Amino acid sequence: MAKNAKKSTTATKKKATTKSTNSLTRSEITDDDVHEWISFELDGETYTFDATWLMSNWTCIYGNGCLGIEENPAAEAGKGCCVHGAHFTDKADRLRVEEAALHLTDEEWQFRNESIKHGGPTKKEEGDWVTRRVQGACIFLNRPDFHSGAGCALHSASVARNISFLDWKPEVCWQVPIRLDYQTDENDHETNVLREWKRRDWGDGGEDFHWWCTEDPRAFVGDKPVYVSSKEEISAMVGEAAYQRIVELLESRPKETYLPHPALKRRPASD
Repeated sequence: MAKNAKKSTTATKKKATTKSTNSLTRSEITDDDVHEWISFELDGETYTFDATWLMSNWTCIYGNGCLGIEENPAAEAGKGCCVHGAHFTDKADRLRVEEAALHLTDEEWQFRNESIKHGGPTKKEEGDWVTRRVQGACIFLNRPDFHSGAGCALHSASVARNISFLDWKPEVCWQVPIRLDYQTDENDHETNVLREWKRRDWGDGGEDFHWWCTEDPRAFVGDKPVYVSSKEEISAMVGEAAYQRIVELLESRPKETYLPHPALKRRPASD
């Protein structure tokens, strides 16, 4: 079991605090949110997976129609879910990202000089360590006017070096919108639940979002199911053995029509 995955379930990003008053159609979870689940035992623990989510064709559409997570749709701003920066799960998570930042160049990171000026890319805010924000979003987020375009500097630079982006990015940033919950009962038996990250998982601030990608059909346009496209992330969260077991179970199911992801039946949010 990837123990740091358990810590990472507490990770979050800075919450919005002002309620939206716009009249645009927004994404939402409704009473049709029905999912199928698969559960199994492995090495003395129980693993439960959201099969509907894993079999769906959700994909990240950052830079390709993502409306962002502010109160109003803002695809052109290129901020995605990076508006509020990232909270670190623990000291090791923060130190790993700070170390990675030292390898970034001016050609790779738009706000490198801002980081140097402020003594680093992270700070303590209300008792928590977070990434700094510059011009309304995470300091690591390159904006559309940067020479190489918008996107996470840590992500693009690690990929360019043939390094896994999981090794450089804050844990919450590579996990979302996959979430691992876990609980231990009175007999010390542990149950791990891997599912989609829902609006409610952001806390009260999630209610401010005009749009959240796991609720809206816009993001269900991938050419592979989530369990394939997010293999690296899921394996890191639950461990290779649990990942291989869920793949076996998903791929051995009868070839029938499965329950579609509920988002596919909803009206898209306004853009």
